[in-house]
Amino acid sequence: MLRLKQYIVPYWKNIIFAIVMVIVVASADLQLPDLLSQIINVGIQQQGIESGAPGAISAGTMHSFSLLLSPEEYSAVLAYYDLVEPGSERALALAEDFPVLQNESVYILKPIDEADQQTLESLVAKPLIFIQALSLLQSDPEGASQLLGENLPAQMMQIPPGVSLDQLLDAMPAEQQAAISSAVNAHLSSLEGSILHQLAVQSINTEYARMGVDNQRTQNQYILKIGLRMILVAVIGLIASLTVSHFASRTAARVGRDVRSAIFAKVENFTTAEFEEFSTASLITRTTNDVVQVQMVVFMLMRMAFQAPMIGTLGIFHALDKSPGMWWTIALIVGVLLIVIISIFAIITPKFKTIQKLIDRLNLVMRENLSGLMVVRAFNKQGYEEARFDRANRDVTENQIFIGRTMAFMFPIMNIVMWAGQVLVIAVGARFVAQSAIQVGDLIAFMQYSMQIFFSFMQLSMLFIFIPRAAVSGDRIADVLETPIAIIDPVEPVEFPESIRGVVEFHDVDFKYPGAEEDVLHDISFKAEPGELTAIIGSTGSGKSTLVNLLPRFFDVTKGKITIDGIDIRDITQHELRDQIGYAPQKGLLFSGTVASNLQVGKPDATEADMLDAIQIAQATDFVSNHEDGLNMEISQGGSNVSGGQKQRLSIARAVIDKPPVFIFDDTFSALDYKTDAALRKALRQKLGESTLLVVTQRVATAKLSDQILVLDNGRMVGKGTHRELMESCKTYQEIASSQLSEEELA
Repeated sequence: MLRLKQYIVPYWKNIIFAIVMVIVVASADLQLPDLLSQIINVGIQQQGIESGAPGAISAGTMHSFSLLLSPEEYSAVLAYYDLVEPGSERALALAEDFPVLQNESVYILKPIDEADQQTLESLVAKPLIFIQALSLLQSDPEGASQLLGENLPAQMMQIPPGVSLDQLLDAMPAEQQAAISSAVNAHLSSLEGSILHQLAVQSINTEYARMGVDNQRTQNQYILKIGLRMILVAVIGLIASLTVSHFASRTAARVGRDVRSAIFAKVENFTTAEFEEFSTASLITRTTNDVVQVQMVVFMLMRMAFQAPMIGTLGIFHALDKSPGMWWTIALIVGVLLIVIISIFAIITPKFKTIQKLIDRLNLVMRENLSGLMVVRAFNKQGYEEARFDRANRDVTENQIFIGRTMAFMFPIMNIVMWAGQVLVIAVGARFVAQSAIQVGDLIAFMQYSMQIFFSFMQLSMLFIFIPRAAVSGDRIADVLETPIAIIDPVEPVEFPESIRGVVEFHDVDFKYPGAEEDVLHDISFKAEPGELTAIIGSTGSGKSTLVNLLPRFFDVTKGKITIDGIDIRDITQHELRDQIGYAPQKGLLFSGTVASNLQVGKPDATEADMLDAIQIAQATDFVSNHEDGLNMEISQGGSNVSGGQKQRLSIARAVIDKPPVFIFDDTFSALDYKTDAALRKALRQKLGESTLLVVTQRVATAKLSDQILVLDNGRMVGKGTHRELMESCKTYQEIASSQLSEEELA
C-alpha cells in the first residue's frame, strides 16, 4: 500500500476534510452517552436541578445558615446572593417563578462561573442537607436519622409540635449547636461526593418547593433542553458521517481510477521482456481485482482508521470519568478481544497472499481456453480443459471458503465477548449503585461507552483483516508500475527534419532477446531507398519478423544501429519515430467499433475521402463500399465478424491511410489470394511510390517483383539482390523459389 502512496497524496485535501468530519462524528458519538446520563441523573433523579448551589434561598433558610456556618463562611455565602424584598420592582418580575416573594424576602444567586459554583456548593451543601433532615424529624424521624446519622443528641429527635426550625436552633446553646454540627459533618463527610451532591440537590428541590417553585416545570424544561441537544448532536453526527462516506467513496474511486490508468499506460509501454515477467492473465487480475482491494481499503481507512481509534481511546477516558472503579472490566474485555483478533489475523493473512496467485491462475486458464476454443474443440479436449479449470476454480473456492469460515467464526466470538462484557459491567455497576458509589445515569453512560469501545475494536479488526490483502494487492500493482522499461526515449531526443525521405539503413545489426544466450540476428546490413520495395524472405524462424520489429523499436538492437535518413532511431522519441512508419502486423488485429473507427487508429483526423482511398489501396472496396453501412459497418471484438483476408486488408488500410515515408508489412499478404496480392502490390506502387516499403513474405511470387530481396537463414542475411541475381548467387533463395514456382515461373 505504501508503494502506491503517490496515487493517494493528490487527494490530501479530501483526506484532511474527511478526518475533520471524523472528529465531528466521534465527538457527537461520545457526547450522546453523557447527555443521556444528564437526563437520567439531573433530569429525572434531580428533577432538573443541575447545581448543588441553589439559585434562590428563602430568608428563613439563609437565617438558619447563619446559625450553622461560621461568620466567615456565612459572609462568603451572602456575597454570592442579592436580597430581593417583597414589593420591589425585581420582586414583581420574579413573582411568577418564586411566589414566596409576595410575603417573604428571597436571596437570588448572582451570575457566577463554574469555579464559584463549586465553592458555593461546598459551603451550603451540608447545611442544606442538615436543614432538610431537621424538617423531617417531625414527619419522618427514620428518614431524618438516615440523613443525619445515628449519633445525634436525644433531644434532637424529639422536637415539640409547633416549634419551627429557626426557633429550635435559636433555642440551642452554642455548645449543643457545635456538637450537632460536628456529628452531622462527620456523617455527611463519609458519603461519596456524587451522593452528597445528590442529597444537596434534593435539599434544594425541597427548598424550592417551600418557596412555591413549580419543580415539575423545571424538570420538564431541563429534559426538553437536553433532549433537543441530543437530537441536534445526533443530526450533526449523521451529516458528518454521510459526508465522510461521500468523500471516502469518492476518493477511493478516484484512486482506483488513477491506479488503473497508470497500470494501463505502463503496460502499453511494455516490451516482450516485461510481458514475459507478467502473464496477460496476471496483468488483468492486477488491473481489476487487485485495484478493487486497494480501493476498498482506501475507503475503509478514511472511514474507520481514524474514527475507531479515536472513539476507542476517548471512550475509555469518558468511561473511566464516569466510574474509575470499573476500569478493570474494560481492560479485561479489550484484552480478550485483542487475543481473538491477533489469533485470527495470524491464521488468515497467509491465505490472502495465496488467493491472489490462485486468481491469476484461474484467469490464465479461462483466457487460454477462450482464446484457443477452436483448437480445443478440434482435438476434443473439452473434458481436459474443464478438468483444468475445475482444479483452478476449486483451489480458489477452498481458500475463499477457509477465509469466509474463519471470519464467520470471528464475529460470533467477538459478539459473545462483547455481550458477556456488558453482563459483567451491569453486575459490577449494580453493586456500585447499591453502595451509592455511582449514579444510575453514570452506569448507563459507562455501558454505552463500553459498547462504543468494543465496536471500535471490531472495526479495527475488520481493518486488520482487509489491510493485509490490500497490502498484497498493492505490492502486486507496484511490481507492475515499478518495472523498468527496456526501451526508453533519449534524454535529449533528436527531431526529424520537416521533409523526411525515409532512407532506412541497418548497420551491422545483432540482436538477441532479453535473457537469451544466443543472438537471433547476426551482422545484418542493408539499405532500403524511398520508392523501392524491399522484400524479406526466409524459412520459418529465420528472423524475418524480428528484423522488421527492430525498426519501430519494439526491440532495441544488441549491437550496431538502425538509421532513418542517417539519424539513429534510438535518438528519436518513440512517438515521433512511429509517426513516420506505417505498420501492418503479421496477425491482423481489429478493435471493436466500426470500419471508420479502426481506420482512424492510423489517422485520427482522417476524412471520408482518406478512408475510401486507403480502402481502395488495400483492395477492401468490394466488401466495405458494397456493405449497406459502408464505413460504419460494425466490427466485433478482434474482428471476429469478418474473414481473415478481410481483416488483413483492413489492417493494411489502417497502415497506409496516413501515407508515412516508411511502411512495414509483416507477412501481411499471407491471407490474400494471389490475385488480390498482385493488385495490392500494384496499388502500393502507384499510390505509395515515393515511400520506402519493407515487406516480409514467404511467397516468392510476392518477392519476385521487388526492387530488393533480403534472404535470411538462421538469423543471417545469406543473400541480397533482385530475383534474377539471387537465382544465380543464393542457394537458399533457389531452394525456396524451386519449392514454390515452376521452371517457367522461375525464368
